[in-house]
Amino acid sequence: MTFNGWIQILIFCGIVILLVRPLGGYMTRVFTGERTLLTPLFRPVERGLYRLAGTSETEEQHWTTYAAAMLFFNLAGLLALYLLLRFQGALPLNPAGMAGLPPELAFNTAASFVTNTNWQNYGGETTMSYLSQMAGLNVQNFVSAATGIAIAVALIRAFARRSARTLGNFWVDLTRSILYLLLPICVAGALVLVWQGVPQNLGPYTIATTLEGVQQTIAQGPVASQMMIKHLGTNGGGFFNVNAAHPFENPTALTNLIHMVAIFAIGAALTNVFGRMVGNQKQGWAIFAAMGILFLAGVTLCYWAEASGNPLLHAIGLDGGNMEGKETRFGVTLSALFAVVTTAASCGAVNAMHDSFMALGGMVPMINMMLGEIIIGGVGAGFYGILLFVVVAIFVAGLMVGRTPEYLGKKIEAKEVKMAMLAVLCLPLAMLGFTAIAIVLPTGVASIANAGPHGFSEVLYAYTSATANNGSAFGGLSGNTPWYNITLGLAMLMGRFLVIIPAMAIAGSLVGKKIVPESAGTFPTHGPLFVGLLVGVILVVGGLTFFPALALGPIVEHLAMLAGQSF
Repeated sequence: MTFNGWIQILIFCGIVILLVRPLGGYMTRVFTGERTLLTPLFRPVERGLYRLAGTSETEEQHWTTYAAAMLFFNLAGLLALYLLLRFQGALPLNPAGMAGLPPELAFNTAASFVTNTNWQNYGGETTMSYLSQMAGLNVQNFVSAATGIAIAVALIRAFARRSARTLGNFWVDLTRSILYLLLPICVAGALVLVWQGVPQNLGPYTIATTLEGVQQTIAQGPVASQMMIKHLGTNGGGFFNVNAAHPFENPTALTNLIHMVAIFAIGAALTNVFGRMVGNQKQGWAIFAAMGILFLAGVTLCYWAEASGNPLLHAIGLDGGNMEGKETRFGVTLSALFAVVTTAASCGAVNAMHDSFMALGGMVPMINMMLGEIIIGGVGAGFYGILLFVVVAIFVAGLMVGRTPEYLGKKIEAKEVKMAMLAVLCLPLAMLGFTAIAIVLPTGVASIANAGPHGFSEVLYAYTSATANNGSAFGGLSGNTPWYNITLGLAMLMGRFLVIIPAMAIAGSLVGKKIVPESAGTFPTHGPLFVGLLVGVILVVGGLTFFPALALGPIVEHLAMLAGQSF
């Protein structure tokens, strides 16, 4: 580890912190229906969309109606994207003549992008037409991100309102997320990316002749527009197969910084939205602090592991950190930082091959996802995910002092705790359950590239990434098979909707409760004690659930490496 490396990490952290208040304030005005700088431009469009949808901003929904609207909207998106991918060969904007996708791969890809996962069992530049990239994948990049934000805002309203029956309107929240937040930032950001050298065109691929006289196909297309929303919306799906390591996706150090900041921006700002809407910004900062502690711990461990390198190479005089699988432009520091950022925020974009990380360095992204992507997390999804852990932490605090737990004046009772635990436990059910099956089935084992604990880590990482709706790949696993396409697709759907439904049930229960005034026995939830309790509960739940699996993978691989064995 170097002083220069830590300066780069601290600069990134400083930029994110500086964005929290202004972006949080803007988002609060958007979702409370207040006037913003963009209101004169988008207000007529917003009203027109409500008329087309047959709804109104004054028409609010019960939590069951809100959740049903979300589910039907996403089901329609899943079916539409599946059909587009199956028949892309017969559709326009296909200059490279890409054929339609096989059924299993089309299902996996449709589930992936609808759930904001963007797991890719295909090479984008060799599989997807421009129409599929723009009208299929990129549209879902926007609406899946907006869906997560809408659910988070609905849950925030549940804590902010008292004795109410409704949580807002899904169609209104979805529309405002796209019109006032995602679209303007992405248009401006895409222009900056084009300035930095990211392609944005509809031309055919370029055929070049190399110095050796061999013809080379240079893929291009509408890249910049997809890159900005892929990071801002924590989607992660790359236009190119090597994702953000490709010089067309990530040509400069500035674009690399823009990508990382965009990944964290909305998720971090939602903590401030929460504080503002409940009337106490310290509450939001407390949650942000818990996220920050977990993030910095992960960055430190991952950076240390990669900077230390492989002791087996040190023994023969090769030092300098672990550069295997890393883009030489970014090196160890920015590769480790990017890996932690993208898995902490449920994005999944990568600028290095995680399969080539040291055992403990590769374990950090895995842990980030196993905790439920609550360290900043996906846009919206990370915030409603950590609120589930807040409910559990408050319940634990109540048990310790022997009184009914409450949070922000709302009593946390049996229903809320049961729903929170249901949401938390559905993740290991898919992550560990599918992994256990895959490593004993011949069809699952056949796709593993490495033997021993590293091969186990490849499978574990795949199902963890899919269930956590991250989408990053460890590498080394041939995922484009019927078994992995179907099971990974199911894991994505479970990880998305089996968390959202209990979260909405909690919101529906809390929104109708009265706010109890603070008393001498009220546990303060905006100070260091609460932050420590929340971090502790997250680590204990995660450790008890996943430590045995980690012990079979990266931990035993690290110990074997120290003993002189590699895989």
